[in-house]
Amino acid sequence: MTAPGLRRRRAGLSVRLRLTLSYAGFLVLAGSALFAALLLVLRYVPDENLTVQDGGGFAPSRSDLLDVALPLSGAALGFLALVGLVGGWILAGRMLRPLDRISAAAALAADGSLAHRIDLEGPDDELRRLADTFDMMLARLEHAFAEQRRFAANASHELRTPNTVIKALLEVARADPEGRDVDRLLSRLQETNDRSIVMVESLLQLARLDHEGLRSEPVDLAGVVREAVATSSDLEVTGAPELVVALEEAEVQGDAVLLGQLAGNLLGNAARHNLASGGRVWVRTGLDGRRRPTLVVENTGAPLDPAVVGTLAEPFVRADARTRRPDRAAGSGLGLSIVASIARAHDAELLLTPRPDGGLVATVHFPCQTSGSPA
Repeated sequence: MTAPGLRRRRAGLSVRLRLTLSYAGFLVLAGSALFAALLLVLRYVPDENLTVQDGGGFAPSRSDLLDVALPLSGAALGFLALVGLVGGWILAGRMLRPLDRISAAAALAADGSLAHRIDLEGPDDELRRLADTFDMMLARLEHAFAEQRRFAANASHELRTPNTVIKALLEVARADPEGRDVDRLLSRLQETNDRSIVMVESLLQLARLDHEGLRSEPVDLAGVVREAVATSSDLEVTGAPELVVALEEAEVQGDAVLLGQLAGNLLGNAARHNLASGGRVWVRTGLDGRRRPTLVVENTGAPLDPAVVGTLAEPFVRADARTRRPDRAAGSGLGLSIVASIARAHDAELLLTPRPDGGLVATVHFPCQTSGSPA
């Protein structure tokens, strides 16, 4: 049965059989060359009977030598062909055995099993590198499919929740027409609907980041962060944490709009999860010790478990609700996931670490620029 998308091909010889025929043909060709050289030498032998003066012995002529050489050469060529076929079949099987393992692993992967690995032993040759590359591809596919399944399950759950809330609110209001508070009902419906809209837009943005090309141009990281600070709504509400800004020039290659969203999401996350009275948010840009453009957003807040911090950049993972300010609505759970996707698109490194006194430190290291970049 032909797989979908693959055209039907005529049956052909196997690689092992072709290699066997090639080995045998090479041996026969080499033997024929030796026989041709022998015939070339025999041309210089006179075609007449010669006698040796001392002892009267018989010296064979060219015809006598050919009568002996031709049958022996034919037998020798047949023997070489047989050796070539048998030895070539064995050698080809031994050389192609790793390809059989790779083919078996590919067949398992085609059936949906991505946990199998070839683990080819032996020297570092072309087949070993092919097997290692295939194992690496299987590992990445397995990780990607696991993330996709987890993302789909989380997305289904998160999108089902607001719909369930809306349904419950409407059923309660319909069951008690006299006692329902229309204004409160409309407020709750709008709040739930707004959350659904934010979540869907975030999901669409994640999908675009994964499939669209990145527009790359020189961008002043300090300018992008300065604009994000000026337009951040989370830092303008009453009771927002104190903002400490230290922006030094740092040029990166990338998309200014996406970099602005990266900075805005980090600022919003720092403001929402800042329980401390008189809390602070520190924002810094500049070059680190390795001359990499760097953005650091640090905030006070409740102590965080390092194990939890390591998962915050995954979709729909949220810190404990106790770390969120009571006057802030719950986010979509995709803010730091979008930050991580934008960082990956810019070949940047996102590091999330808990502060010893509580809170979070988010650091984004961008690739080093050329010597013409601002120092």
